[in-house]
Amino acid sequence: MDPYRLANRIRSFRKLKGYTQSDFAKKLGVSLVVLGEIERGNRPPKAQMLDLISNALGITTAELTDFGQQEVK
Repeated sequence: MDPYRLANRIRSFRKLKGYTQSDFAKKLGVSLVVLGEIERGNRPPKAQMLDLISNALGITTAELTDFGQQEVK
């Protein structure tokens, strides 16, 4: 799993749902710095964090990580 591609998907889904980075970090219970690192691909999220992110976005982890699907705009 390419961490930069995953990071882009996380950021794209967050924006699609209308969350600012600050709002989303609060929703996840992490600092803005941690979310920024995840969204830049510098800190690939572990499985538990992926579950937290996908739940907060209202999608499945499979949807979040499925690179075979069309890119999120």
